[in-house]
Amino acid sequence: MDTASHITLAALGQQLLVGLSRTTILFIVSSGLSLILGVLRIPNVSHGSLYMIGAFVTYSVATFIGGQTGFWVALAVAPVAVGLLALAVERGIFCHLYEREHLMLLLFTFSLMLVLGDLVKMTWGSDYRSLSAPPMMQGSFSLGGMPFPRYNLFLLIMGPLVALGLWALTNKTKIGKIARAAAVDREMVAAMGINVSWVFAFVFCLGCLMAGLGGALVAPTQNITQGMDHAIIMEAFLIVIIGGLGNMWGALLGAAIFGITDSIGILVWPQFAIVFPYVAVTIVLVFRPKGLLKSTW
Repeated sequence: MDTASHITLAALGQQLLVGLSRTTILFIVSSGLSLILGVLRIPNVSHGSLYMIGAFVTYSVATFIGGQTGFWVALAVAPVAVGLLALAVERGIFCHLYEREHLMLLLFTFSLMLVLGDLVKMTWGSDYRSLSAPPMMQGSFSLGGMPFPRYNLFLLIMGPLVALGLWALTNKTKIGKIARAAAVDREMVAAMGINVSWVFAFVFCLGCLMAGLGGALVAPTQNITQGMDHAIIMEAFLIVIIGGLGNMWGALLGAAIFGITDSIGILVWPQFAIVFPYVAVTIVLVFRPKGLLKSTW
């Protein structure tokens, strides 16, 4: 590990910021998964496929419109498109399965992941796609003498905004309070004359919309291709588990641990950087097997 002896304070600070910008993507995707787990008790394995669809839709819309406007329109359209797809799936299938066992729901979402993967292949093919960030966010600026990508700064701004928006939606709005109550006692909420089925539909669509938003935001940072759903769904489940099942702030904490350890691993030991976040997850689960924050399960 000779590399570690050449690490400067500026390089460490730069990698921490890069890790935090990676945290933004992980948190947005994981918070949607955690929301669905917490309220609906559905371990949605197809969540990663919706993230992939969000990235592909972003590519198509941004390329069709072109220019800087194309990216911003795509950033708005992709999450909504994923949310509408989720609404169709929820109303068509999921709303009839809420009372089934978790294992059956897990297997069903796994089969849905395979179907969505084939649909993506039929629609966009299996070629790699790439999308540039809008001109105003291309390039980098100097941070302590080290270059830092402008787009990563945008991600650092988006993370807290999304977290605050989710918090306000679930804690300060009527639909958010009803959803939280339904997560604890759905029969009691139904007895008050509230249509729990549509509350669940709203929560499911919102959680899937977060996956689409994560896919839209990640599109300019990596190749858009088949298989990008597999890595993110494994990471998202690990983040939700170490954060506490169904706990949104736990998802934020878990995403920070995962993103920062991954980034620091690249700086300290690049050949084995992929191991660092998984070691961190293992350490957390040894000392906190139920997660860092309170689980809703």
